Amino acid sequence: MTTFRALFAALMVVATFGLAVAKLPPPPPMDDAAKAAAEEKKGKDAAAAETAKQIQARAEDRVAAHYIADQRAKGIIVTPQMGPSAAATTGDAAKGPSYKPEKAMAHSPAKK
Repeated sequence: MTTFRALFAALMVVATFGLAVAKLPPPPPMDDAAKAAAEEKKGKDAAAAETAKQIQARAEDRVAAHYIADQRAKGIIVTPQMGPSAAATTGDAAKGPSYKPEKAMAHSPAKK
């Protein structure tokens, strides 16, 4: 009986919320100046996002280079592995290294 009461209460809350949202007036239409300002803001946001993405990529490259240099100083050889998504996002899919699992499995030591 308690489960039925809980379900009924939840149904009433959802129905009340639906009615309240349905009674809200539509947003006012935008004039040409507001549309132009919104487009300009959208363009600025896209440029800022692209700049942030480039800064992030440079920081990741610096960290990777530092890590590889530290490992090389210790005598450990590190070969960076780039996944298929990294080559696809840079647009250089033809230039990027291709990973072939069959080739990697051929060089792995066999279990005895």
